[in-house]
Amino acid sequence: MKVYVDADACPVKDIIISQASNAEIPVILVTSFSHFTNEEQPPGVEIIYVDTGADAADYRIMKLAQKEDIIVTQDYGLASLALAKGCIVLHHKGFVYTNDNIDQLLQTRYLSAMARKSGKRTKGPKPFTDEDREKFGELFKGTLEQL
Repeated sequence: MKVYVDADACPVKDIIISQASNAEIPVILVTSFSHFTNEEQPPGVEIIYVDTGADAADYRIMKLAQKEDIIVTQDYGLASLALAKGCIVLHHKGFVYTNDNIDQLLQTRYLSAMARKSGKRTKGPKPFTDEDREKFGELFKGTLEQL
């Protein structure tokens, strides 16, 4: 088992690395070259760089991920693909993507995109809070313990 992180805008990388390292589970951060760093990573953490094009990180994650790997993403499309592959998919705000909720999430995304296309303004995501961070930490820890 491995943990794959859609890492470009992931605000909980530190939690993932810390908890997965304690559980001796490898972490793969998939990010675009525009986020390149020379920073040394802890043992068990690998960074894979991809082109800056749309969905490049998503495609690489799906190419590498295996059934029952954990994927952390805020991208509903990637979450849908990962669920179909049998992965455990978590959102950084502390909820699990499931076959029961993914259709509604994708529908909401689609309707918002259509509204924006027709000139309407839609609300963006709510700011990430300390409560979200804590909720994700508990969810991730519980997920690791179950496995």
